[in-house]
Amino acid sequence: MSTAASSPIILAENLTKVYAAGKIQVTAVHGVSLAVERGEFVAIVGPSGSGKSTLFYLLGGLTRATEGRVVVDGVDFATLDDGQRTRLRKHRIGFVFQKFNLLPTLSAMGNIEIAWAISGNKGPLDLKYLDHLSDLLSIKSRLKHRPSELSGGEQQRVAIARALITRPAIVLADEPTGNLDTKNSDAVLQMLVRSNRELGQTTLMITHNPEAASIANRILYMRDGQIVSEEKPSQPDAAAAAASASLVVPSSVAAAV
Repeated sequence: MSTAASSPIILAENLTKVYAAGKIQVTAVHGVSLAVERGEFVAIVGPSGSGKSTLFYLLGGLTRATEGRVVVDGVDFATLDDGQRTRLRKHRIGFVFQKFNLLPTLSAMGNIEIAWAISGNKGPLDLKYLDHLSDLLSIKSRLKHRPSELSGGEQQRVAIARALITRPAIVLADEPTGNLDTKNSDAVLQMLVRSNRELGQTTLMITHNPEAASIANRILYMRDGQIVSEEKPSQPDAAAAAASASLVVPSSVAAAV
């Protein structure tokens, strides 16, 4: 086994992020170290202001650390310039955000296609894989619709398809159920679990909701910019159990989301 394959896919060492607000300095993340193994599903839980979103941006290479380092799939972000960091993100990381961030003038299909186009992948879009994702996410009949014609749950599922279409090694999800009701949240969480288990992506999810986090293999709790505890759920949450039991979304859920 190669060193890259046996090492953590995400490694953070003594991460600190300080923001300057005039003469005041605010430490959002302080001395955080963590490792995420390949294929893991890790949830980071904390209240508003705990630093979890800042940690998300650091791990995704969306902002630079004040101190410490982030190594993603064997590459140290600190050694890369902005262009190199952008290329690494496009090739290896898929992002799912709370606000969906779909382009309103494009159809669902167009939003997925543009993610493929800007990823740097050579060759045409893998339509067979897109068809598989569309079945997995129950959006096949909605691909020609624009975001304004989709429900919140449908928009988030399109956003997940957009994140997965490039076959990233890592999926980073920031409060993916934050704008959804309970039924839609459960369906999206099931889909994140299934993509992790079936497609083999490493998944790191940021959430303020301990119940949502319980689908993960491991939970890290943050407060005041630090990881204060870690937990491995003894039994999977009902959403995770349902996700692993079947790769088909129940028709009642698909119709409601």
